[in-house]
Amino acid sequence: MKNKKYFNLMWLFALIVMFGCEPYMEDGPQSSTNLPPDPSTMDFSITPGADAFHFKIDLVSPQVIGISAVSFNLGNGSTVKSSSATAYYPLPGDYTITMTILTNGGSSSITKTHTTTETDYAIFTDDKYVFLTGGADNAEGKSWVLDAEIQGHLGVGPAGGNPLEWWSAQPFVKSGTGAYDDELIFNLNGFKVTYDNHGVSYVKSYMKDDPNLASLYKNPRLNKDDWDVDYVTPVEGTWSINEKSDGFYLQFSSDKRIFPGLDVGAANNEYKILNITENSLELICASAYEDWTSWHFLLKPKNYERPKIEYTIDVQAASGINAYEVHFTVNNIPSGQSIDNISVDFGNGTVQESTDVNEVFTNTYMRKGTYTITVTTTTSLGVETKTQTLEITENHPDYEEFLLDEMVMYNDFSEVIMAAVQGQDCAVEAVDNPMRLYPNKSSKVAFYSKTDNPWANAFMQLPSGYRFDLRQLSTFKMQVYGKAGDVVLLKLENTDWGGDAWMSGVELTYAIQQDNTWEVVEYNFKGIANNGSAGGFFTNDVTNPDAAVSHDFYNVIRIMLNPGNGTGTHEFYFDELAGPHVEGIKSAKVR
Repeated sequence: MKNKKYFNLMWLFALIVMFGCEPYMEDGPQSSTNLPPDPSTMDFSITPGADAFHFKIDLVSPQVIGISAVSFNLGNGSTVKSSSATAYYPLPGDYTITMTILTNGGSSSITKTHTTTETDYAIFTDDKYVFLTGGADNAEGKSWVLDAEIQGHLGVGPAGGNPLEWWSAQPFVKSGTGAYDDELIFNLNGFKVTYDNHGVSYVKSYMKDDPNLASLYKNPRLNKDDWDVDYVTPVEGTWSINEKSDGFYLQFSSDKRIFPGLDVGAANNEYKILNITENSLELICASAYEDWTSWHFLLKPKNYERPKIEYTIDVQAASGINAYEVHFTVNNIPSGQSIDNISVDFGNGTVQESTDVNEVFTNTYMRKGTYTITVTTTTSLGVETKTQTLEITENHPDYEEFLLDEMVMYNDFSEVIMAAVQGQDCAVEAVDNPMRLYPNKSSKVAFYSKTDNPWANAFMQLPSGYRFDLRQLSTFKMQVYGKAGDVVLLKLENTDWGGDAWMSGVELTYAIQQDNTWEVVEYNFKGIANNGSAGGFFTNDVTNPDAAVSHDFYNVIRIMLNPGNGTGTHEFYFDELAGPHVEGIKSAKVR
């Protein structure tokens, strides 16, 4: 299906190129090939426009039998595919205007030289021209490069939509390719533009075989859609800024391709100017090869160093046990810039935000440990982060010990995982914590949801060969959050029994006490009998060292909500699943 779509789009593009924007037609016999007109029969007119700097260009002859495309290269860096155009000549000089008529049998062109003597002095003060070129006094011109340190310096989205919707390039994501050293040098003198890629260009895969690029290609460095191309530069050309009904467009005219860091096959070699300042140039373009896309480019002047907002963070002990404050101090804000938001993550699940730079952020730590405090500052110049490590040496007196010394964390869905928790006949996924308050300040927790299934369960199975040992420690713990009265079952089974695994099990239940409150649940199997259907494995105490099931037997934990109730939807959150140490397996940081 994808190949068919691509073929249809390429066929449509070929028709657009062949037939043009404003075809001229006469009634007459159709033939498979329509030859282009003889140049001696071709003519176009040049007449004054709205002022001394604008001129109207129109096809005069001939009337073309069949279907053709008419285009004008206006000699000022602009090309228009139409039978008429308006040309802007702001500086005195001789401008070569070329009219081309293309048919399916070939093309014919004629040229005229148009001489102007007037100067539109407005361009010397027009911000667009001054920002782009550095102004009339900048004889060397102004060089622009991709602003690689900014999110979205490259991007793509739907035509007519957000050009960063589908992909927004992370800072420096294209490092190691030919994209970031490409320069576009704009000069107001003669509206000249120079493209210098220092030997290698970065292009979309559908552009790599363009004969205007090169004959030698490197393998794609990042993915199959993008290629490095050996492309000899510098390429000299001209540029123009053309006003349309929806804004201003920057257009290149050159014998070889010119593009800003990534060649996506810009339609008509033109880019809409979304924003231009002295130190920023934001462009979008449509691709002639993928006309359903809109490509985004963000450039900055070469060697431009973005001003930075300077600030410090200071972590100080506050009044109270294990209480600490984060102070934010601004040292410098460049003129016209601002700090919009400050977010402090204390590293224990507590996150505080403020738009006030004088805010003092305070937090009390309940557990001993090493915490990384992260301060994220959103500014007009971007987002910055700073971190500081804090050591808490003692637990808070009000802290309730959750994990016993012999226990290990199986899965906390935020940072630690020993084994994955999955869903059987139900949905189990890691989601944002619905209430980040003590005793659970984790950023992520597990969410369980079942519908019309009495025995749907979340399960954690140990790797092959590993088993739980209940002889020394028989307590499993987790935290639950849901509706008061709902029952949460925790069951141990042996999956070696296959379809009869349920018969091997031992289980305990807990009824949630309060609505939407984190509760610590303890399942202690000491003195608990297993399923009577276990036959020769039946025991009145699964933790008895002499019982066959106390070690080297159970290998899976199953968690069920309202077991046996198969009507409607049942949901709850759970977190920090822990239990006895499993010999040979360690929990690991995963995020």
